[in-house]
Amino acid sequence: MIKIGDTLPATTLMEYVEVEGNGCSIGPNPVNVAQATAGKTIALLAVPGAFTPTCSAQHLPGFLEKAEQFKAAGVDEIWCLAVNDAFVMGAWGREQNTAGKIRMLADGDAAFAQATGLTLDLHGKGLGLRSNRYSMLVKDGKVVQLNIEGPGQFDVSDAATLLAQVTA
Repeated sequence: MIKIGDTLPATTLMEYVEVEGNGCSIGPNPVNVAQATAGKTIALLAVPGAFTPTCSAQHLPGFLEKAEQFKAAGVDEIWCLAVNDAFVMGAWGREQNTAGKIRMLADGDAAFAQATGLTLDLHGKGLGLRSNRYSMLVKDGKVVQLNIEGPGQFDVSDAATLLAQVTA
């Protein structure tokens, strides 16, 4: 399992882009994790699934509400990851009004989740292999804070906890 001090896995995530520009075409675009984190400070939240109750009502909205505070504290980008496809993550981002504040990144085949060791097996619930719920602070591709939730929990990965760690 990934831990503080480790480098993020060399994987590719997907991001649905609605407006063409900056070398991105409309639709799903690959995001090379190593390149995208190089020289940046990233606040990352991972959720078991887009549109799911806790993720939609609490986890993502908390980061959206505190997006400006994260930026003021030196965070370059906020990433939201889920084991969903880029189209679903794009639709969830539209619903939550994340444009310009949070990058909605799809780990469609769970490669990132598996490489970090932060998976959640929800096969019996019809959801298959998913990402565990956690938050992470990443600087130049390395993990500097990591807040992993227990199954069914939402106690340590919230925006307020990670923001307190960023500003400490």
